[in-house]
Amino acid sequence: MKKLVLMLAAASMAASVSAQTVAESKAFDNVYVGINGGVATKTTGHKWLSDLDPNAGLRIGRYFTPVFGLAVEGNAYFSNKPWHSTGTAVRATNVSLLGTVNLSNLFGGYKGEPRAFEVSALYGLGWMHVFTNNKAVENLTSGQRNRMTSKAALDFAYNFGSQKQWQVYVEPSINFAFLGKAYSKVPVAGAVVSHDVPYGYKAVAQDGQPAYNINNSFVQLNAGVVYKFKNSNGTHNFTIVTPRDQAEIDALNAQINELRNRKPEVI
Repeated sequence: MKKLVLMLAAASMAASVSAQTVAESKAFDNVYVGINGGVATKTTGHKWLSDLDPNAGLRIGRYFTPVFGLAVEGNAYFSNKPWHSTGTAVRATNVSLLGTVNLSNLFGGYKGEPRAFEVSALYGLGWMHVFTNNKAVENLTSGQRNRMTSKAALDFAYNFGSQKQWQVYVEPSINFAFLGKAYSKVPVAGAVVSHDVPYGYKAVAQDGQPAYNINNSFVQLNAGVVYKFKNSNGTHNFTIVTPRDQAEIDALNAQINELRNRKPEVI
């Protein structure tokens, strides 16, 4: 009985020694680059399909684990409906730092290579700049053409290629512009006094609109393609390894050999 117990203990130790884990990454491993494009439209106050604004963008990112990563994304917008044209080919740009969470790996675990289909969540902050070559618009909006932004999105991705180094995705998102106040100051009685007026969905004076005001946001639907660069170990994704602790293995082997050499007990 004692020998059986010891054998079971040795087997348990062997299982712990052979436990799998994700291989460590070097600084430039698990880096990817992608391009995307689609349409955006203001969230409230108008018909979406009549005011679609095309955009194109570039995304560069890195996954630090199979679940968590960071990405820098920049998009250029070629229309600014439902407002009047600013007179430039590129009406605005938005650059964001995004945290990424692979929901498929978070809830389903990582199996050693990406799944064919995956879902990821993205959230972050950015900076938007509006361009214009119209002097009147430039003077009128001098304090309003640089805005802090926030983006929340979901990526529905398909991985393919010999090592699943390519990915295509569809991404719905909502993007907010904000600074922090809920009301606009409107002069009354010759600017002697003023009163607060809530911002409307087509407000011109946007410099003080609050964070996460649905009336100061736009929804966006983009599609993109991503290429994952080759890692230092020759793969394009995270790999699973079996860690080896030689001291623990030697001790385990010694214990097994001692059990093998022990004479049977007479009961």
